[in-house]
Amino acid sequence: MKKPQIGFVGVGRMGANMARRLKDCRYKVSAVYDVNRPAAQSLADELKATVCTKLADVTRLSDVVITVVTNDAAMRKIFFGARDNLFQKAKGKVFINCATVSPDIHREIFKAARRKGAHSLEGCMASSISQARAGTLYLMVGGDKRVFTRMKPVLDKLSVNMRYVGPAGSAAEVKALVNMVMNINTAGLAEGLGLGKALGHDLKMLQEVFSQTGANSRVLETDGEDMENRDHECWFSSSHAAKDSGIAKKLAAKKKLKLPLNDATKSQYDRMVKEGLGELDKSGIAELTFPGRHASRARKKTASRRKASTSRKRRS
Repeated sequence: MKKPQIGFVGVGRMGANMARRLKDCRYKVSAVYDVNRPAAQSLADELKATVCTKLADVTRLSDVVITVVTNDAAMRKIFFGARDNLFQKAKGKVFINCATVSPDIHREIFKAARRKGAHSLEGCMASSISQARAGTLYLMVGGDKRVFTRMKPVLDKLSVNMRYVGPAGSAAEVKALVNMVMNINTAGLAEGLGLGKALGHDLKMLQEVFSQTGANSRVLETDGEDMENRDHECWFSSSHAAKDSGIAKKLAAKKKLKLPLNDATKSQYDRMVKEGLGELDKSGIAELTFPGRHASRARKKTASRRKASTSRKRRS
């Protein structure tokens, strides 16, 4: 069976490395599109693909289009834009949408694709940039199972393991739960290590004890040392953590469930975005809990401003 030609929309750190991986596996990466034109041009030159300035051209040049964009608004724009979108002359094409966005937008795109004679799958990723490059992502797939079976050879090259979850929207729901729990664990670890630091404990010792007890978690393995060393190079941004915790919050509201831990975690990541820390890795939430770090300095600045304001009022 002839390998499909594959286009990419959204070639940031994840999308670009997925494209490189498929090129390594002898798939033709036919077209590349990104609002960051220099990034798209650079990747297209590297992979000998066509850089597109129109979304419709990505569809025209590809059998399969993989999208990795930031949020629901970006998804709606690339699929439903008035003058240019991926659904133009899309009959027979397959769209695999890999970003963490709401289940509702996946369902909306799935239905619209069917009306166009095309197909849409969600290929939600639970891994990071290095796994994208190595083809060792963990994928949660939703949509028509027959289309999933057709696309499995492509998805196999991107993943070390995958799980077909169910109909459109279901994989996005599961991904929202994954990120919700991960974010809560990250916030909890930051508080535990931050309090340990304030109490004067050695953080390496504390992490070793955590690893042997009920405080152990995957987040301890990936983020503990980074929190200690303030190494917040971005693998999964705090702004994305805020967005994903927000998706879970909306899902809970529809079911009339209260999720106080998720709410508290979202408020911390929202605060990071508000204070200009949103592009730090999610481990950067430790900056809000460790003594002497960002939160402490912010409080001192606020107190200083209040003191100055009070002083001016007294003089007046």
